[in-house]
Amino acid sequence: MVIETKIIPSVSVTHARNGASTKANALGMRPMQERVFEKRGEQYLLIKSPPALGKSRALMFVALDKLQNQGLQQAVIVVPEKSIGASFNDEPLWHLAVIGSRMHLVWIATGCGKLKTDFRYSNTLGWNTFPVPTLTEKNKADLTRCAEDILLAREHHFPATIADLYDPDNMPADLRAAHDRNDEVLERIYIGRRFRNDTQRLEKLFDLYTKMTASAAPAKGKKYKAGVKA
Repeated sequence: MVIETKIIPSVSVTHARNGASTKANALGMRPMQERVFEKRGEQYLLIKSPPALGKSRALMFVALDKLQNQGLQQAVIVVPEKSIGASFNDEPLWHLAVIGSRMHLVWIATGCGKLKTDFRYSNTLGWNTFPVPTLTEKNKADLTRCAEDILLAREHHFPATIADLYDPDNMPADLRAAHDRNDEVLERIYIGRRFRNDTQRLEKLFDLYTKMTASAAPAKGKKYKAGVKA
């Protein structure tokens, strides 16, 4: 049986400090924004670039094209408070199932903190440290389906915004069910059943994290060289 893994397209840009990144074309787009605009037809797109290269403006160009030329009635631009692009490459869709899980939420609530009432997100504290058991191809396929169900439930309620959809008092039943199913699938990978509460979730995550970091530590008296395991 061949399991198809869906890949989220991405644009990755780096620039030498020679002023090239500030030069605009006839439409006012800098090089990074041009590269993003070339993929304006994609349903999902991840942008990786250093700070201050105009990611928000790049998304604005794509959103305007979708409204003007691609038949969309609404476009929502989401820009994280803290850049998380460095933690991703061309990521499979099952990563969305992990990020959207209760397990990941309690992890970032503990490790990343909040800005006012909103969760902060740090790639170094939230994503790179998040302990996940070794996944089989079936696990990945199951999580991919969960992610698809979440996205389909969101799309079903277009043009509701993310804020509307995730209002705790008014969350659509099908979206809530999709997230509940996602949590069940992921948590069974961890312990074979659902966790009873967030305390159990954190205890399991910290137990895994401790084991993973201990196994990655260098042996006594040895040092790691950059990029090379001792």
